[in-house]
Amino acid sequence: MSVPAAYLGIVLIWGTTPLAIKWSGEGVGYLFGVTGRMVIGVTLALLVLRLIGQRLAWHKRARHTYLAAGLGIFIAMTAVYWASQFIPSGWISVVFGLSPIFTGLMARIWLQEPGLDLQRFLAVMIALVGLATIFSVGVELGVSFVLGLSGVLVSVVTHSASAVWVKRIDAQLHGLVVTAGGLMVAVPLFLLSWFLQGESWPVVVEQRALTSIVYLGVVGSVLGFALYFYVLRYVETTKVALITLMTPVIALLAGKWLNAEQVDLRVWAGAALIMLGLAGFELSGRISAQLRSSKASESVGQ
Repeated sequence: MSVPAAYLGIVLIWGTTPLAIKWSGEGVGYLFGVTGRMVIGVTLALLVLRLIGQRLAWHKRARHTYLAAGLGIFIAMTAVYWASQFIPSGWISVVFGLSPIFTGLMARIWLQEPGLDLQRFLAVMIALVGLATIFSVGVELGVSFVLGLSGVLVSVVTHSASAVWVKRIDAQLHGLVVTAGGLMVAVPLFLLSWFLQGESWPVVVEQRALTSIVYLGVVGSVLGFALYFYVLRYVETTKVALITLMTPVIALLAGKWLNAEQVDLRVWAGAALIMLGLAGFELSGRISAQLRSSKASESVGQ
């Protein structure tokens, strides 16, 4: 596959995932949707590992990595699937645009990475204003919208914390191994939640819900993940980061065109502020890193 095609594939997959999440719970409940996706995902991930000759590692750091990834998957996915019942699908992607910022802030605390300079601080403030703008729309629309936005925010924070935890362990594992191991931890938790909530197998699964579950399990999880690491191998990290700036726009448009979701102008404004803040946060961090690297090279040269 050509690199541009893979890059476009990631943008389309990540941009349509929120709508598929919303559709996957129609008539069957959000727990059925997320559990079905994860069961498909772990089965396919283990199969792909076998096909490419990769094995799961079971040393101590590997087990800790699977736990960190698995708990992150379980909490984050449960929260976002639950939230999808209350808010338009496009809003999910917009709020998730904050994940690199939350990850960067947590990395500062737990990984002792460089702190906030003035540019990054301003970028965070801009993004938070965008989030507040969207929440203000939710407050006007009712309590359920606020609950939905809060659920997505919980998902974002959990996802970011899990990513930093995995990096802190630094087990040097293949990305697909981490995914498969994490899903092996998460799937029993989803099944246990299904059992404890007294859920039963739905009598009828609508075609759109079934298609969405399969799409998320095969394309949204395994294929999207594979394409991401393929692109990361050949494309500059800065350009890969631009994907998170494009997906909220795709998600908002997909929700509007395919699901007749109404998008308030203030939501577009909030999305623009979040993306502006994210761009400032990402670019400022990379510029600062390049300056530090240049100064270090100059010191060595002297």
